[in-house]
Amino acid sequence: MKERCAALGIKPTERVITVSIARQLLGYHVGGERRKSHVISTSLRPPSNEKNSLGTPRGLHAIAEKHGAGAPPGIVFRGRVSTGTHFQELGDEENARNLVTTRILWLRGLEPGVNAGGNVDTYGRYVYIHGTNHEERLGRPDSQGCILMDNVGIIGLFDEVRAGDLVWIEDQ
Repeated sequence: MKERCAALGIKPTERVITVSIARQLLGYHVGGERRKSHVISTSLRPPSNEKNSLGTPRGLHAIAEKHGAGAPPGIVFRGRVSTGTHFQELGDEENARNLVTTRILWLRGLEPGVNAGGNVDTYGRYVYIHGTNHEERLGRPDSQGCILMDNVGIIGLFDEVRAGDLVWIEDQ
């Protein structure tokens, strides 16, 4: 990640999130020291930065926007707006899908032609780190490109990070 930052002329942030697609793990680092690890789920499909691929994008990203501060755990979001409804209040058919719950960290790719711009734009693909209504599936691929976390874990992470903090997503 440091080499990629240097090549892009980006100063590394104090707080960094790392995502390992292969291990289905998210790490939260402060000053180069790992503070927390979370079991996650990335895409059911192979990693991909391409539009409409539904793959989790790789490379250097930043947190572009944060949504959901103060919402109770398990609240469902649509279009980044709280519905005011907990996922357990929904019917079986709606709850069968992966819902966006609790908090949203919207990612923006920082590498032009890799994950930013054109048909490879992470932000334009609406790729988030967010809570899920299927915590029992964490630890194995299960999303449509987003990074899924448990609802309590995403609250803690959301409270620690800031817009602009770096996110490094890799296959390994």
